[in-house]
Amino acid sequence: MYLKAILLILVGVMACTILLLESPHLRTALLLLVTIWAFCRAYYFAFYVIEHYIDPAYKFAGLFDFAKYLWKEHGRE
Repeated sequence: MYLKAILLILVGVMACTILLLESPHLRTALLLLVTIWAFCRAYYFAFYVIEHYIDPAYKFAGLFDFAKYLWKEHGRE
């Protein structure tokens, strides 16, 4: 699991570096930071907030499980 985490961080750093080398502008860097922040918050919401505050009985195994959960919850309304 640690190797997987290291590889994911490495891929992210490489992608960020390539993007900034192709477009070395402050605007690009800021938009990249906002994008990373927004996806991190969405991930946090998808797993931590739902599991701990909205439905403590449901345990998610991944983003597809989260999508199925949302689909089922939307169908109840």
